[in-house]
Formats: sequence, structure tokens, C-alpha cells
Amino acid sequence: MPLKSLMTTYRQRVNSALETWLPTPEIQPTRLHQAMRYAVFNGGKRVRPLLVYLTGSALNVNPASLDAPACAVEFIHAFSLVHDDLPAMDDDDLRRGKPTCHKAFDEATALLVGDALQTLAFYVISHDSNLQTTDKQRLEMIETLALASGSRGMAGGQAIDMDSVGQSLNIAELENMHIHKTGALIRASVKLGALACPTIDNNRLEKLDHYAKCIGLAFQIQDDILDIESSTEMLGKAQGSDIAHNKVTYPSLLGMHGAKQMADELIEDAMTSLADFDKKAEPLRWIANYIVTRNY
Repeated sequence: MPLKSLMTTYRQRVNSALETWLPTPEIQPTRLHQAMRYAVFNGGKRVRPLLVYLTGSALNVNPASLDAPACAVEFIHAFSLVHDDLPAMDDDDLRRGKPTCHKAFDEATALLVGDALQTLAFYVISHDSNLQTTDKQRLEMIETLALASGSRGMAGGQAIDMDSVGQSLNIAELENMHIHKTGALIRASVKLGALACPTIDNNRLEKLDHYAKCIGLAFQIQDDILDIESSTEMLGKAQGSDIAHNKVTYPSLLGMHGAKQMADELIEDAMTSLADFDKKAEPLRWIANYIVTRNY
């Protein structure tokens, strides 16, 4: 099945699963539950759930056993975007072409949306009966997501980003920031898909983790490139926001050609990590290429 068809299939699958886990808007507190749904169902690409499904599929995991980690990682991603858009952070008015959560509702509700989605992610992994793993693997999934979300992962990367505004960073410092801010959750997505396989071994885990580290950095480089080359209409958020916020980016350090070359080299490295995997891992190779060729 071509990647486009796979992406459509898995997006529909995860959207259905997300619908199941999210509280209905009629349940009190209704405004909070409406805002949670607004934040989750706003046209996201679902790249992180896709990575969960594609990794699990490469290891012959039943899709039903991948729904929980796929939902969990998307809840964490949605929570991070809601908080990143707040005036105290990036102060963005648009997200995927729609008003950001705090604009559609209010800042206090947006804060609570982030809090609620974060905790819901861990509830899903701990309670889904379709997740056919050992208790040890389920616990490792929770640990993986917690580390990727906290001060040693995504939240830490955002803190470094905020501290770096207007500062001079070298390429190693920029890479460290994005390994945490963007890369940590992408790496967690791949690892969660792998941990859903009861027979996964450390050698394969390490190779998949290196693959995920490479595509995570490539994903951020492409974001930096699109902030310059794309448009507000295509991106669904304000084009040029990195420059407007005086942020250090890969193109600002390496130039556009150097940034694109680095992204291509990272994808080549990611492909090498999958050399020992059979054709069932082909979609992981496809999505790696998609990451650096996407236009939004």
C-alpha cells in the first residue's frame, strides 16, 4: 500500500481511537471538554501516531495494540502545541489555519486543556485492555513518554528555546535544543511502537531509536526551511515567525543549501539504521523521505 494510502488509513484509525478516549462535550466541565476536542481535532498531520503504527507494523504488531500509544503520543503533542501558542510562550494566533486554543476559548482554559491532555495520555496507556504487552513493557512505555515530555525532553527543549531567543548558538547547541524540543517526542513515538512488540530485542530497539533521532532532527530542519520558503496559507500559522521572534534556526546558521544538505544526510543515516529490517519496514523509509519533502 502506498504511503499516502497508509497515512489516510492510520489517520482515520487514530482519529477514531482519539474520539473514543476524549470525554464528550456534554460531560461537565463542558467548556474544557469542548476545548480539548478543539485542540486535538484541528487538522494535524498525525505524524507521531503514524510512526507508532508504522513501527509496530514493521514488527508484526496487531494495530489494535498500537491504538493506545498512538493516542497517547498525539495527546502529548496536542498539549504541547496549546501551551507553546500561549502569549507567555510563542504568542501565536493561528494553528493549522484556525485560531489557537487560547484565542478560540481563553488563556486559562488553554492551560487546563494542556494539563488535561497530558494526564489523559498516561491514563490511556495504563488502562487500554487492547495493549497486548507485558506489564514491564507497559511501564516502560509510560516511562518513555514521561521522559520525552518533561524537563529532559520536550519541556526542557522549550525552556532552552526560550532562553536562546536573541542569543548566539552554534550548531551543536541548536541540535541539542531540538533533540529535546522536537526530537524527543518523535523518538518516543517510534519506541512506543517498538515496545508494543512483546518480543522486541535491544539491538532492534537501538537501531529504531537511531532512526528516530535522525528523522526527528530532519523534521525540525524542514520546519525551519518551511518557515522561510512556505506561506501562511500553506503552513496554517504565521510564516516567518522564527525570524520575527529572533530565533536561531538551521538556515540562519548553515544557509538554506547547508540546511537542506544536513536534512538529506540525516535521512540517509536513518535509512542505514533500517538496513537489517525487511520489507515490512518500507513505510518507515517512506515516511522518512516524506519528512524532508513535505510542504507544510
